[in-house]
Amino acid sequence: MAGCMKMINGFISTGAKLMVFVVLLIFLPQTSHQYTGNKHPVIDLVDGEQYVMSGSNRFCYKNSIVPTWRHTWTRIQVNVWSSNVFKVETVEGEEELQQLDRFSFWSWFQGLLRERQNETTININLFSKKTCFKIDPSDKTLYTIKPLRKFDIYLFLVFLSGALLFVFADSLSRSQVFFYSAGMSTGMIASLIIVFFILARFLPKKSPFYVLIVGGWSFSVYAIQLVCRNLGVILREHWHMALGYVAVVGFISFAVCYRYGPLVDQKSINILSWTLQLFSLLLIYLGIQIQQVAFAIIVAALVSKNLEYPFYKAVAAWRRIRRCVRWKPEPRRLLTEEEYQKEGEEETRRALEELRKYCNSPEFSPWKAVSRLQSPKRFADFIEGSPHLMPNEVSVHAQEYGFGGSFFEDEFFDTDDDEEEADENMKPLMKPE
Repeated sequence: MAGCMKMINGFISTGAKLMVFVVLLIFLPQTSHQYTGNKHPVIDLVDGEQYVMSGSNRFCYKNSIVPTWRHTWTRIQVNVWSSNVFKVETVEGEEELQQLDRFSFWSWFQGLLRERQNETTININLFSKKTCFKIDPSDKTLYTIKPLRKFDIYLFLVFLSGALLFVFADSLSRSQVFFYSAGMSTGMIASLIIVFFILARFLPKKSPFYVLIVGGWSFSVYAIQLVCRNLGVILREHWHMALGYVAVVGFISFAVCYRYGPLVDQKSINILSWTLQLFSLLLIYLGIQIQQVAFAIIVAALVSKNLEYPFYKAVAAWRRIRRCVRWKPEPRRLLTEEEYQKEGEEETRRALEELRKYCNSPEFSPWKAVSRLQSPKRFADFIEGSPHLMPNEVSVHAQEYGFGGSFFEDEFFDTDDDEEEADENMKPLMKPE
C-alpha cells in the first residue's frame, strides 16, 4: 500500500512539474526573430473555384457579402484534401499570417500539439471580413483547396432539434423511454468522464489529486473529440470493436438506469426539464449563424414559455366571465319580399346548374333516367340549356301562388276564421237569467 502511494505521489509530482512547465511556456516573453524579411505571396480564394497546389502556401478568403437574416443557415467552408498529411494554421488577418514565420516557444509548442491530417474543413465566420490560413504539407504532394458558400442542412437540423426539444422538454422529462435512451447514450459517449468522476470520489481530497482528476477529464474530452473526428474510419475499419463497445457499455448503462429507475420526484423532474430546455437553447444558438437572430429566437422562446401559464389563466377567466354574463343577442333582420324572391331564384338557378352538370357526368345513367320519365324530349332540352318550366306553367303558378292568387286568399281568410273561433272560445259562459 505504501509503495502504491509512493508511485501515485511520484506520478502526481511529475504531472505537476509538467503543468508548471506548460504555464512557463505560455507566459514566457515571446522573443522571436524573423527568418526572412520578404513577405510571402498570399493567394486570394474565390467561392466555387478549385485550387491544386503543392508546397507550403498561404491563402486568404475575403467575405464581401454582409450577412442578413437570409444567411441564417448559410455556412462558409474551405475544404482541403490531399493524398498525404499536412498541417493547417488559421489566423484572422494577413498581418498575423506573415507573423507565422516568427519563432516562439508557444508557437513551437502549439505545433507539437497540432495534428497532421490528409483532409480537413476550415469553417469561416460569416462576420469575418478576411480569414487567412497556412498549409504546410509534409512533402511536395499535391493538395486541393475549394471554398464553398452553401445552405447547411445540418445547421437547420440542429436548430430544429433544439426547437422541438424546447417544446417537448416537459413531456420528455416524464418519459421512461427518454430516460433509458438518454442514460444509455450518455454512458456510451462520456464513459471515460464517468469513470474519472467515480474515481474522484474515492481519491483523497488533497490538492495533488485534483491535478490527476482535471488531467483525466481533459484526456476524456480529447478522446471524445478524436473519436468524433475519425468516426467514419472507425465504423469502416474497426466496426466489430465499435459494436462490442456499444453492446457492453450500452448494457452497463441500461443496468444502471434500471437499478435506479426513472425519475419520480417532482423536483428531479423539474431539474431534468430545465436542463433539457437549457440544452435546447444551446442547440438553437449553435444552429443559427446570425447571433442577433439566435438571441431573438431564444428570448421569444423564453417569453412564450413563461407567458404560457398566464395566457391559459386569462383564457379560463374569460370563459368564466362569458358564462356569468349573458350577452343579449342582436335581433335577426327578416328578409323583405323582394329579397326572398331574389334569393329563391338564385338558389333555384344554382341547383339547376348542378343538376345539369351531374346529368352530363359519367356517373349519370341516361337510359335508366329515360325509362322513368314521361317526357324524355323535354328532359333532353333541359340538359341542353332550355328552361325547366313552360310558359303556361309559370303563368299558372303566378295565378295560384302570387299576390292576389287563390292560395294567398285561402290562407288569409282561413287565418281570420281561426282567430274569430279562438275569440269565441275565450269568452266566459253566461248564466241564463
